[in-house]
Amino acid sequence: MAASELYTKFARVWIPDPEEVWKSAELLKDYKPGDKVLLLHLEEGKDLEYHLDPNTKELPHLRNPDILVGENDLTALSYLHEPAVLHNLRVRFIDSKLIYTYCGIVLVAINPYEQLPIYGEDIINAYSGQNMGDMDPHIFAVAEEAYKQMARDERNQSIIVSGESGAGKTVSAKYAMRYFATVSGSASEANVEEKVLASNPIMESIGNAKTTRNDNSSRFGKYIEIGFDKRYRIIGANMRTYLLEKSRVVFQAEEERNYHIFYQLCASAKLPEFKMLRLGNADNFNYTKQGGSPVIEGVDDAKEMAHTRQACTLLGISESHQMGIFRILAGILHLGNVGFTSRDADSCTIPPKHEPLCIFCDLMGVDYEEMCHWLCHRKLATATETYIKPISKLQATNARDALAKHIYAKLFNWIVDNVNQALHSAVKQHSFIGVLDIYGFETFEINSFEQFCINYANEKLQQQFNMHVFKLEQEEYMKEQIPWTLIDFYDNQPCINLIESKLGILDLLDEECKMPKGTDDTWAQKLYNTHLNKCALFEKPRLSNKAFIIQHFADKVEYQCEGFLEKNKDTVFEEQIKVLKSSKFKMLPELFQDDEKAISPTSATSSGRTPLTRTPAKPTKGRPGQMAKEHKKTVGHQFRNSLHLLMETLNATTPHYVRCIKPNDFKFPFTFDEKRAVQQLRACGVLETIRISAAGFPSRWTYQEFFSRYRVLMKQKDVLSDRKQTCKNVLEKLILDKDKYQFGKTKIFFRAGQVAYLEKLRADKLRAACIRIQKTIRGWLLRKKYLRMRKAAITVQRYVRGYQARCYAKFLRRTKAATIIQKYWRMYVVRRRYKIRRAATIVLQSYLRGFLARNRYRKILREHKAVIIQKRVRGWLARTHYKRSMHAIIYLQCCLRRMMAKRELKKLKIEARSVERYKKLHIGMENKIMQLQRKVDEQNKDYKCLVEKLTNLEGIYNSETEKLRSDLERLQLSEEEAKVATGRVLSLQEEIAKLRKDLEQTRSEKKCIEEHADRYKQETEQLVSNLKEENTLLKQEKEALNHRIVQQAKEMTETMEKKLVEETKQLELDLNDERLRYQNLLNEFSRLEERYDDLKEEMTLMVHVPKPGHKRTDSTHSSNESEYTFSSEIAEMEDIPSRTEEPSEKKVPLDMSLFLKLQKRVTELEQEKQVMQDELDRKEEQVLRSKAKEEERPQIRGAELEYESLKRQELESENKKLKNELNELRKALSEKSAPEVTAPGAPAYRVLMEQLTSVSEELDVRKEEVLILRSQLVSQKEAIQPKNTMTDSTILLEDVQKMKDKGEIAQAYIGLKETNRLLESQLQSQKRSHENEAEALRGEIQSLKEENNRQQQLLAQNLQLPPEARIEASLQHEITRLTNENLDLMEQLEKQDKTVRKLKKQLKVFAKKIGELEVGQMENISPGQIIDEPIRPVNIPRKEKDFQGMLEYKKEDEQKLVKNLILELKPRGVAVNLIPGLPAYILFMCVRHADYLNDDQKVRSLLTSTINSIKKVLKKRGDDFETVSFWLSNTCRFLHCLKQYSGEEGFMKHNTSRQNEHCLTNFDLAEYRQVLSDLAIQIYQQLVRVLENILQPMIVSGMLEHETIQGVSGVKPTGLRKRTSSIADEGTYTLDSILRQLNSFHSVMCQHGMDPELIKQVVKQMFYIIGAITLNNLLLRKDMCSWSKGMQIRYNVSQLEEWLRDKNLMNSGAKETLEPLIQAAQLLQVKKKTDDDAEAICSMCNALTTAQIVKVLNLYTPVNEFEERVSVSFIRTIQMRLRDRKDSPQLLMDAKHIFPVTFPFNPSSLALETIQIPASLGLGFISRV
Repeated sequence: MAASELYTKFARVWIPDPEEVWKSAELLKDYKPGDKVLLLHLEEGKDLEYHLDPNTKELPHLRNPDILVGENDLTALSYLHEPAVLHNLRVRFIDSKLIYTYCGIVLVAINPYEQLPIYGEDIINAYSGQNMGDMDPHIFAVAEEAYKQMARDERNQSIIVSGESGAGKTVSAKYAMRYFATVSGSASEANVEEKVLASNPIMESIGNAKTTRNDNSSRFGKYIEIGFDKRYRIIGANMRTYLLEKSRVVFQAEEERNYHIFYQLCASAKLPEFKMLRLGNADNFNYTKQGGSPVIEGVDDAKEMAHTRQACTLLGISESHQMGIFRILAGILHLGNVGFTSRDADSCTIPPKHEPLCIFCDLMGVDYEEMCHWLCHRKLATATETYIKPISKLQATNARDALAKHIYAKLFNWIVDNVNQALHSAVKQHSFIGVLDIYGFETFEINSFEQFCINYANEKLQQQFNMHVFKLEQEEYMKEQIPWTLIDFYDNQPCINLIESKLGILDLLDEECKMPKGTDDTWAQKLYNTHLNKCALFEKPRLSNKAFIIQHFADKVEYQCEGFLEKNKDTVFEEQIKVLKSSKFKMLPELFQDDEKAISPTSATSSGRTPLTRTPAKPTKGRPGQMAKEHKKTVGHQFRNSLHLLMETLNATTPHYVRCIKPNDFKFPFTFDEKRAVQQLRACGVLETIRISAAGFPSRWTYQEFFSRYRVLMKQKDVLSDRKQTCKNVLEKLILDKDKYQFGKTKIFFRAGQVAYLEKLRADKLRAACIRIQKTIRGWLLRKKYLRMRKAAITVQRYVRGYQARCYAKFLRRTKAATIIQKYWRMYVVRRRYKIRRAATIVLQSYLRGFLARNRYRKILREHKAVIIQKRVRGWLARTHYKRSMHAIIYLQCCLRRMMAKRELKKLKIEARSVERYKKLHIGMENKIMQLQRKVDEQNKDYKCLVEKLTNLEGIYNSETEKLRSDLERLQLSEEEAKVATGRVLSLQEEIAKLRKDLEQTRSEKKCIEEHADRYKQETEQLVSNLKEENTLLKQEKEALNHRIVQQAKEMTETMEKKLVEETKQLELDLNDERLRYQNLLNEFSRLEERYDDLKEEMTLMVHVPKPGHKRTDSTHSSNESEYTFSSEIAEMEDIPSRTEEPSEKKVPLDMSLFLKLQKRVTELEQEKQVMQDELDRKEEQVLRSKAKEEERPQIRGAELEYESLKRQELESENKKLKNELNELRKALSEKSAPEVTAPGAPAYRVLMEQLTSVSEELDVRKEEVLILRSQLVSQKEAIQPKNTMTDSTILLEDVQKMKDKGEIAQAYIGLKETNRLLESQLQSQKRSHENEAEALRGEIQSLKEENNRQQQLLAQNLQLPPEARIEASLQHEITRLTNENLDLMEQLEKQDKTVRKLKKQLKVFAKKIGELEVGQMENISPGQIIDEPIRPVNIPRKEKDFQGMLEYKKEDEQKLVKNLILELKPRGVAVNLIPGLPAYILFMCVRHADYLNDDQKVRSLLTSTINSIKKVLKKRGDDFETVSFWLSNTCRFLHCLKQYSGEEGFMKHNTSRQNEHCLTNFDLAEYRQVLSDLAIQIYQQLVRVLENILQPMIVSGMLEHETIQGVSGVKPTGLRKRTSSIADEGTYTLDSILRQLNSFHSVMCQHGMDPELIKQVVKQMFYIIGAITLNNLLLRKDMCSWSKGMQIRYNVSQLEEWLRDKNLMNSGAKETLEPLIQAAQLLQVKKKTDDDAEAICSMCNALTTAQIVKVLNLYTPVNEFEERVSVSFIRTIQMRLRDRKDSPQLLMDAKHIFPVTFPFNPSSLALETIQIPASLGLGFISRV
């Protein structure tokens, strides 16, 4: 297909732009051949007419499809040109935050100017062992490729790092060296890799400086050769330096600095050791203040100085040499301050006693007068005589600066020599990897000799690079058998010839330097005459006669001739050098020894840079005749020779290229300047690589990849079984021009643009298929809709017509019925109307008659009631008068009684107040409520009394009224009698008048009494209302207080519960962390023990080589004893020197590496001890403060604790004394040189061995005493102060640590194990105490709630009582409560007394046992037993005896038993058909028999042999999963048997009565249970490692690369760095492979009878490994982060979950370990556009860290066109939402993490007496008992 056919409408192109370099546009119409103008639409919305060049008619570059943008390899782009490269780099750098990109064989690294978390140990481990194309581009990938090719091809490698200043060359080289140091390790114990890395800070301090472009710019080039041995481990290194910029020592431009070391010295000037240097602030020195920027932001020069000194010490530079270096550097600074005074135009002088010069001479150890003289004069030598000539001030200043530069260059070379000596290895170097950190192409406004040399070096490197790229292309074509056609590429050999050939620029420069009167002008004229108009690459500027222009491969550069000759000559006055050589300071003459010998390419330029320096460890010697000749070499000549040497080295190695790009000149993070980037891409050769690739067949696909990607373009008949033939047939149809592609053996090669064309065809085909699918589906949907609507319409019509017919029939029936109803209704209405009228008439009559009757009745009734009313009114008037009188009387009584009541109330209040004080702390606010309630009740009572009195008064008044009425009646009778007796009328009238007067008076009094009573009633009502209001307020206050109390109680309960839960979780986390830390330490100890055993075996072999007929086997050794078993380890360690006394000379070198490692470990343990001691001190202070607050608390058992402390100190002193005697005996043995004296049979030897044995026994006994006493102290302290267990454990730990002897390494590790055991036990006891305390708090809260309820009930009851009874009840309740509290305290005191007495008894019993053990052990244990036993005898209490379920064997058959049952037992053979755990049951039954015999030696020997044999089997077959699983299962079963039959109640709950009879009767093996637990932990960790080694090769292929769902994920085109094809090599590993392997693991573990809980932990660990490795690879592979891959991962995870369900392991916690991977897969599939999507992602991905989420979003890559990239704004939104989340900044998961393992007790239901021993085991020598 012609290229012009691709320029169709909507095609996107790149057009040049002065600002953005290249701008994207879209065609508005198709291009036709002959068109001169293209109509384009720019991205910013403008339309543009783009005019084609009429001469070339070259069309603009086509833009790659979006699917190819952001590729890892630039060569994967279909269109390979400058704008495509620039755009791809920009998208990766700005949008995806990816700084590394491949460009064929080149790694392009863009400086982010920001610290990125992509260089950690986890990243190194992730890239280690991976193919270069399998992971995202990284400097580690290049380093791994170089390391792998070195090992595979056995060819030296080179990594060439280049770029301009500030691009990140030094950092890239540093990370490459760090990778080699981490991955390879060192062959010796001298930590060579640390020394290699330590050379970086030294070289940076003396060779790096701040420039305007870079704060840490390397001002020299260096080539470091890292040497490897035959096993490819680092053995040493060698460094060469190139072109040091010496002119920076004396001159710095604005905003620049001198070398870092000067500012570090000034910043450290106040240190005592630097006082003699007499330094100060950097602004005080001329050589450090010229740039005006002495401080770098974020850099502490004092700390950097400390790092530099530390690195010097690590590299073996002594303190004296370091101070010598600093003296010379300080001297240079002071020399820069030396000033000159002009005497005339041709001479100058230095002021007398010039302080800077005096300091310089003192530091350098030279004569002041002599140096002062030669700084102002020079010597001129002629053929006949010598002249001394004064020099001018300017010449003197230049001479001073030249001297300073020369001294610094010599010092630089001396330091490099010493670094090389430190890195030199005596081991023969097998191969090396060189890392070249060299300057890139430079062009400035003024370019001089330095830029000329730099650009010359870059020309040579570019030529080598072009030839290498061309060679690789040719090899690829030849490998695939593609016809090779010559590709035209830029060859810069003419430019190199212009510089270095005969009569070239360097030759003319050297010739001019030899001329007596040669100048820069004459040299320039020679250049013009020689090369102008003769060489196309050489030009002359139009306006200058002192400059020339060279057309380099990157750009044209104009060089100023001024200074070329002087810099090439490198002039330093010889007399000044002689003065320095005569220095009393020994180090200074060493710097100038090279001047007397042949000068290798290590000389320095005067004002430029030091040329290429190769600094061998030992300087070569030359003849005197050659010295003078070599001394005349110019800097240019030396540089050319060094460059040729470098090129020879590079050509002899396989190069790897890293091109560093500086994205902007302002050091802004992640800011991309297109102009600067293009400029550097052109200069570093990246675009040349692209051009070479594009000239041939840049796009290369394997046949399988092509078939998978473009299957949609094939028809079914085109698909053949032969993929290669299928691809050929299809391509011939798709691309007619056969020159556009070629078929190789394994790949298809395409010309540039053909992949884009195929992508266009594929997209068109998919688009057409989508349109056809849409058309068909839409037609089907519309047809379905029409048929549904038609059917619905017919149904509606049917129902409507039926409904209408039914309505008409109903209408007819209703009409007929209506007629009938009307007939009957009308008849009914007329009849009803008649009846109503008749009834109404009758009703009217009845109502009228009734009305008349009722009126008549009402009249009669009214008259009767009027009479009654009159009677009642008259009676009421009489009663009212009486009531008023009575009310007045009652009121008076009330007043009097109220006065009396107030007095009584006052007394009661006084009593209430006193009681209130008494009950203040117990009742609180309830007293106030009670008082107020009592007051209200009293007021109510008084009110009731007053009402009663008023009622009485009314009664009295009524009686008196009745009496008066009776008197009146009597008077009326008298009046009637008076009528009869007229004589008595007058007297009676007078009496009546008197009575009337009294009556009036009584009425007036009654009225007054009634008024007073009304007023009193109102006042009483007012008082009652006030009291009611007050009562209401008090009730409200009471309710509020009650509510507050309830609320506080609730809050307190919630707080306590929350705190309890948090503390419980924290304790669990701490316990898990401590368990993990302990298990890791156990693993490390196991590794060191294996190393120790290996060395011991090697030593044994070396010892017995002269005696082939005699081989002695060392006693078995166990490193997994309990923390309480000291003596056996000590005995064995003491036995080793005695057994290997003869070959002691050979033993020392063998054990030295082990000794160094163990000594380093002991140092770490001592540091841990110091940390724990600090923690102990802090906690002791807290304890002391708490004790000060509890001074009233009685001190318990002080005397006993003091006694035990004194006893412990005494025993420790005795222990130390015994150790000293033991060491003296050992020393005496080692000093005996005569073989007859030290022979095993000699008398002196026997005497010493007897003394050694006795001392060992005494030491063991003393240690046991100390240990028992300490354990008792700990238990007693826990009984007294349960809250301070951690403090006590720390004290005990410190005491145990004090027991250790630094010389006994094995004992140090036993101390480590003891520490962890104690910590674990203390954590468990603390957890138990915490749970008890929490339970006590819950009980206390419950009791407080009950007490509160009881108080509320009592208060309610008291409120109902009268005041007197209420007070009495309150007092009674308080007395009862206090009595109960006193009784409780008395009970607690009694319990404490009982505990004290019990502990005293126990202490006496244990003291007695200690005495017995001290005598018994000395009698029972022989020296031979102590030496041969790896586990010391434990304290074995005796129990009752039993005689069932045992196996008997003889003592001499023990080794045979162990051999047949453990060493030679094959899990796949006989063991498959056995009862699960049968070896464990047999061993335990043997232990039971030894227990029955009460033979502690037999028990100890059998257990020791068992443990050592299991370890031996695992060491021999430790990589076999079945073996490790089998012995893990049996070890756990053996441990469970020891627990189940131990006789402890906690382990006997599930036993049958028969099993309880089988418990051990004589020995308590609790300590051996701990030893077996440690062994089980080691076996579990070994099992995990075996699992990881088996699963790791399968995980990435099965979980990520293999397409479980075929056709979901498409294959994208890849570049030159082809990813490892999962189809070819890794295709064997699929998800089914992983599931089959998991099934195999599970079936093996189940077959071996492993505990179900332990199986769950193993499965959880396996799933964690799968999830961690899969997620880590996902985070480091951009091609895996796509929507389809997320679907694949989700499906794979679902298959794993299904496997868990099938195995009933869903509750094992394995699924939770896959949660990060599940969330990462979900993150790949969810929408990523809106804020709601961001919120959903933040809430969904709670198991992923922020760094992981952002990394996945940055890596997300569309595979198909319907997918969209994640926008930068969306990623920033995610970061803003997650900024408050506190999680780890680590990017990758720790795939090596092992969860702490536990062994829950699992008793067996199998009866021991029913176990049968198969004959296949060969155990016929044992019998059942």
